[in-house]
Amino acid sequence: MENSQFFFGSFRSKITVALVLSLFLVAAISSLLIYQFSYNAQFEQFREQLKMVAQTAALSVDPETLMQVPLSRAGAKSLQYNAIAEKLSLIKKSNPKILFIYTMGRTDNGIWQFIVDPEPRAQSMGESGATSYPGDKYDASRFPEMLKALASPSVDKKLMVDEWGATLSGYAPVRGKDGKTVAILGIDISAQDVYGIQKELLRRAILVLGVGMLISIALGVLVSKRATDPIKKLEEATRHFASGDLNYRVHMKERDEIGRLGESFNKMAESLVASKEALQDYFYRIVQSLVRGLEAKDSYTSGHSDRVSEYARTLAIEMGVSEKEADMLKKVTELHDIGKLGIDERVLNKVEKLTDEEWRTVKEHPVMGEEILGPVFLDKRMLSIVRSHHERYDGTGYPDGLKGDEINTLVQIVSVADAYDAMTTTRAYRGPLTKEAAAEELKRNSGTQFNPRIVEAFLRVLGRGNANI
Repeated sequence: MENSQFFFGSFRSKITVALVLSLFLVAAISSLLIYQFSYNAQFEQFREQLKMVAQTAALSVDPETLMQVPLSRAGAKSLQYNAIAEKLSLIKKSNPKILFIYTMGRTDNGIWQFIVDPEPRAQSMGESGATSYPGDKYDASRFPEMLKALASPSVDKKLMVDEWGATLSGYAPVRGKDGKTVAILGIDISAQDVYGIQKELLRRAILVLGVGMLISIALGVLVSKRATDPIKKLEEATRHFASGDLNYRVHMKERDEIGRLGESFNKMAESLVASKEALQDYFYRIVQSLVRGLEAKDSYTSGHSDRVSEYARTLAIEMGVSEKEADMLKKVTELHDIGKLGIDERVLNKVEKLTDEEWRTVKEHPVMGEEILGPVFLDKRMLSIVRSHHERYDGTGYPDGLKGDEINTLVQIVSVADAYDAMTTTRAYRGPLTKEAAAEELKRNSGTQFNPRIVEAFLRVLGRGNANI
């Protein structure tokens, strides 16, 4: 789901679409140019073949027999006409693409006329349709290439339209023994044959374009992924930063501008961490001074935070907590009672039993402490030490009534250390307990006020006679 949200409507999607469209546009233009080039090449080749067929066919026509054909409707029944028509019919049968084959001559006034056409009337036309009997007139001025055929073989440069439909025609001169042109031979190819070439080339062009589109999509996705993956890493890093995780680092293999941006990001992160640590240390020292000032007003609690923090660190190490985390625990524990700054000294030092209202006030100090330290201590686990150090394992503590594993292990460590120091030091309302008596009290409250596993670890430390406890 997250990946789909990253893609759709994202920078990566825009890059992908841009690349795909660019590649597709290049492929489309290339296909169009290739199609046009191929069509022109095929068309020119087709024209050359048609010119060669017309030229070969013209050589098979006997000019003397052709000139003896009577130029009238009756001439279609003459022996000369039939002899020429038979040869032209054989040529047409040998090349199925030929639609019409005919001979034609020019009159004195420039109007052309048919001499021999094996099919003087198109099969699709009625009696009133155009005919090509000997002597029938034809306006050749519409066809420049036909006029050129008096001098040399020629082919129409494009499809031409006349009474017989759309065709591509080739022409060749029929020369007499003296080398002079006595007539021309024309061959018409149906437009459908030309369109067939066009359609086949178009089909290939579309196929190439389709393959190009698929390749464009694949390359677009691949290139955009390679281009935007580093950006995604930076985006992921900024989200970690926004959530307070300043220890997150970007790992990039790129050695380009994006890679250098990642290096700058990591340096910025290190700088922010150093600034944060310096700020926290400054804030910590100020608050520590306030806590010591608070304890100095009460001889019974003097040094309480220092001792509890040392006990908590030693116990945390016993529980397998890392040295770095144990040191942080020690620092935060030194401030665990900072919330008492908001409570009247007369209530804190009162020997008599507290009233219900006073007790409610005292129970607010963990929340006050969290509010004081919250803006600087962004680590929620460490901040929970201040808020939750009076929670009980059985869920009867305050301020949230957390129970069992709902309570952070570090918090439970501080709870045991805090209770032990409270029992072994003099208070306004009682004298100190011995270490042995305090240990028995911890055992008695194991499973109710304290986590049994942490009590056992604390007792092991006591049993070894640790100098810090």
